[in-house]
Amino acid sequence: MREAGEQVARDSYAPEQHADRIPAPAEQGGPEQRSAPRFTLLIRSAKLVGLDCEFLCVIRDASETGVSVRLFHPLPAEMPLSLELPNGDRHALERVWEAEGKAGFQFAEPTSFERLVEMPSRFSKRGLRVRVEVPCDLLVGLRWVPAMLGNISQQGALIRTQERLSLVQRVKLRAEGMPVVAGRVRWRRSDDYGLSFEDTFQFAELAELAFQLQSGEAGKRR
Repeated sequence: MREAGEQVARDSYAPEQHADRIPAPAEQGGPEQRSAPRFTLLIRSAKLVGLDCEFLCVIRDASETGVSVRLFHPLPAEMPLSLELPNGDRHALERVWEAEGKAGFQFAEPTSFERLVEMPSRFSKRGLRVRVEVPCDLLVGLRWVPAMLGNISQQGALIRTQERLSLVQRVKLRAEGMPVVAGRVRWRRSDDYGLSFEDTFQFAELAELAFQLQSGEAGKRR
């Protein structure tokens, strides 16, 4: 399986595939050129976050005023969204356009272009996690026991269960809308457990899976 996130995005969404991306920056020159809005090609994994849902995307281009992103599924209509970067920065967005597999947004508030591009972080780099909060089951030995799936990433998941699990114990996880996946317990905190998957998801697979999981829960809430 591929290693995640930005490398997957870089492999899958090469710049030459995006003839409609926002313009390149003007060359350095006179005052008019230096004051023009700045643009950059990022190809960076990120999340679009709503009130009770999160969707994975890939930032294709960014400017001082907005971004265009690669999508893996349609976005819910008229839902306010924010862009969350891997370092935790969030930027409120206004949807400008959406086409099959891509969308463009303006920033709702002034944004630091340098911070957007450099994405400084005091935390160690890790894969994006999608908060899902859906019921699931764990195969523990020969028994399926109830649990809640709290978040999921390419490499693992957070689950909550009253079943007592041991570190490095092998379990299987299943939920409506996702395949059965095997993993091992890597950490424990009260009823919370961190699982690492034996086979990791590709970025596009995880994006579609997270959408399916949340779509099922949204349908139940309605």
